[in-house]
Amino acid sequence: MNALYAGVLYVFASAAGFGVMSIFAIYAYEAGASVSTLLFLRFLLAALLFFVWMAVKREPLRISRQQGLALFCLGGVLYTLQSLSFFSSVQYIPASMTALLLYTFPVYVAVLNYFVNKEALRKQTIGAMALSLAGLVLVLGLSFDGIQPLGVGLALAAAVLYSVYFIVGNRVVTGLSPYVTSAYVSLFAAISTFGLALKDGEPALDFSGQGWLALGGIVLFSTILAMGCLFRGIQLIGSTRASVLSTLEPVVTIGFSALLFGERLGWLQMLGGFAVLLGAVLIVRSQNRQTGQQAEEADAKQIT
Repeated sequence: MNALYAGVLYVFASAAGFGVMSIFAIYAYEAGASVSTLLFLRFLLAALLFFVWMAVKREPLRISRQQGLALFCLGGVLYTLQSLSFFSSVQYIPASMTALLLYTFPVYVAVLNYFVNKEALRKQTIGAMALSLAGLVLVLGLSFDGIQPLGVGLALAAAVLYSVYFIVGNRVVTGLSPYVTSAYVSLFAAISTFGLALKDGEPALDFSGQGWLALGGIVLFSTILAMGCLFRGIQLIGSTRASVLSTLEPVVTIGFSALLFGERLGWLQMLGGFAVLLGAVLIVRSQNRQTGQQAEEADAKQIT
């Protein structure tokens, strides 16, 4: 199969896996699982499977102390807080709304790049950011009636934390295998979420079979498969194309939410969701053009 088509299929499979994660979480909560227990078991089982996979592939596991500290910050702090916010938000607002709010994260990535990496905000980027934020207003509704603010706040916190994770991750994992990164991030996240579970008098493993099946879906489809397909897709088609195609994720969430739970977004909310996703795509494309121009300018300076 053509590498481009194969890469697109891998990214779509990844987006589908991530897209059903909140769906599985709802079923787990209905079965009696708590957020902290669900997160701890997700990361623990994912870490075990990642390390087994690397042992089979005979991939080196050694990392430096500096890399270990950086990966702890990524997994034990940022990814833990982001996952906690995301998984908690679906307890208060529909999964479809959570997915759309999460996809405002390119806006925060652009802002952070401006302050942290001194990347200029181009007119196209600012326009795309305004489009996403206008879409956000439509998704939430102009009156905000019937929407639990806590759920909205948690979903937006997840988006902000994911943008910080994205910026920091690009800096600290250079030179590491994506599977090594995933394994240690999952391991450190498991340690952190175990501490959260202990604080809540858990982990409690007495939830029903439905909860265990949902957990298995989160681990296999929304963690291992989703991460593995995303990494392979990036290798084949590049991170920018993969980022754009990954906007399929909230579409999958919205579809399954409507099919399984009867969740329906109004026409204005659907229009707002389209604006959020279109803005995300335009931000990614704008930043990619800027990166390309900076690389060309650097090459020109070297030549002269």
